[in-house]
Amino acid sequence: MKIEAVLFDLDGTLLNTLGDLTDSVNYAMEHMGYPLHTEEEVRTYINNGARHLITAACPKGTPAPEIDACLAVFQAHYREHLAVRTAPYPGIMELLAELKSRDLRTAVVSNKFMTAVQDLSKRYFGELMDAAVGEQEANGLRRKPWPDTVFEALRLLGVPGDRALYVGDTDVDLKTAWNAGLPCLCVSWGFKSREALEHAGAEQIADDTRELLSMMENMQK
Repeated sequence: MKIEAVLFDLDGTLLNTLGDLTDSVNYAMEHMGYPLHTEEEVRTYINNGARHLITAACPKGTPAPEIDACLAVFQAHYREHLAVRTAPYPGIMELLAELKSRDLRTAVVSNKFMTAVQDLSKRYFGELMDAAVGEQEANGLRRKPWPDTVFEALRLLGVPGDRALYVGDTDVDLKTAWNAGLPCLCVSWGFKSREALEHAGAEQIADDTRELLSMMENMQK
């Protein structure tokens, strides 16, 4: 397989965003008078978009209008505080630089709301990332695990699907890759354990970026 592009999930794959997400969730919870959450609790709510995150964080049975209000508070706070505790995982910047040196195209494909995805990608990766696609359901692009945002990223990169691979850290990423017809490499340093990934059907799981790069090289042979 000749690889021309690598598509990455964002939260839990490229960036450890858990601290800032937890802080913004709890800001919204406190604003609404709801119970606060630990980072480990918030970890289990991530990867299906902001609405799913806030719905899971709100008390069971919370009316939809209150969830909408809580979501708006969360998003407003997160936009202003998305880079306080967030940082790339070890080796990520070096990996992206290596891929760029090999003339491989790269993109972020995330269920996070679009403005946050673009801001984080520009802030942390700059020219090392060629495209950034976030949640765009209002524009008719269904969120992961539907393949729509993957196809949009491939369109932006100008690379056919049979020349690309996907990298992620959760079962949602696995399903996304399968639905898009792309091979998937998983990473164990993110929001799901190696055991959870194996249970979901992951066949190749990297424990660090060196191993991830080696897996990519083996796919090129």
